[in-house]
Amino acid sequence: MLEALKHAKPKIKGAAELSILLTDDEEQHELNQQWRGKDSSTNVLSFPQIEPFGPVVGILGDITLARETLEREALELDKSLPDHFTHLVVHGFLHILGYDHLTDAEALQMESLETQILAALGIDDPYAD
Repeated sequence: MLEALKHAKPKIKGAAELSILLTDDEEQHELNQQWRGKDSSTNVLSFPQIEPFGPVVGILGDITLARETLEREALELDKSLPDHFTHLVVHGFLHILGYDHLTDAEALQMESLETQILAALGIDDPYAD
């Protein structure tokens, strides 16, 4: 998370806490249905508890990751599980901070930031062909 904070440059106001839950596809499906109205599992969900691009302090939120989906995707993408896991934690954390990918411009900004953070951690660009 330190590398993500360094690159995203949010205003840090004090001690902060972030919860990361590694769950299974079934529970992730339930969370996705309950909170996003989507009847499927997904690799990562973020539940921010701070305002978008607000100061980093206190309880920041929760990130949930579906283990089976991560394992399957890593295999399909020919990536190591630790690298794929790290990518999705970074992705989820950027959502916590306020980044999104609903528009092409937002996606480009978020993907660029993810790529910079992962490069600093020695992980290849997940969006490269």
